[in-house]
Amino acid sequence: MTLILSYRRGEKFDNIIRAAISVFAKYGYHQAQVSRIAEEAGVAAGTIYLYFENKQDLLISVFRERFGQIVEHSKSQLEDLPSPLDKLYRLVYSHYATLAQDPEFATVTQIELRQSDPVIRTGISTVMRSYFEIIDGVVALGQSQGQFDPSLDRRLMRNMIFGTLDQTATAWVLSGMKYDLLTQVEPTYRLLLYGMAGGKGAIEGGGALRTS
Repeated sequence: MTLILSYRRGEKFDNIIRAAISVFAKYGYHQAQVSRIAEEAGVAAGTIYLYFENKQDLLISVFRERFGQIVEHSKSQLEDLPSPLDKLYRLVYSHYATLAQDPEFATVTQIELRQSDPVIRTGISTVMRSYFEIIDGVVALGQSQGQFDPSLDRRLMRNMIFGTLDQTATAWVLSGMKYDLLTQVEPTYRLLLYGMAGGKGAIEGGGALRTS
């Protein structure tokens, strides 16, 4: 493992990740061949194993690399926004925009990562925890400011937010991406906002951002 990790990063690593995304999206994880990924990346098949232990490790690495970028982008987008409403809107926008800009990665994320393999679930858990922490921060701020119902369980709210984003993106992928995913930003935001307001009616203070 130490040897493999020492090779990671750099142009070849990035090329392999990009090729893996493309091949996984086209053929599915189980039908994807490492030799095909190597060919698309422009490297020898054996080179793949200098960077990754196996195809399983490659799929986990794809998620860690690309979804990790979503996490970091979300952090940077949300950190300077004072209003939890603005943070919620920007979170929804950032999630959908990132997937919409890379349809192949969206396919891998929403379809191929639905794996029952416990090794894969464990491998992606660290990145998911980081994303959940961002969502938890938005929820906690909204509750502390009285804009989200403080009686609602935070874990439930976090799961509702992520589950809504995830399922909406999956439905878009399964539709063949026949519509613009960004058209779902506003209705998703409103659905989440009024659900977390606890039926209290209008939310006052801090308007939602309408730009990227």
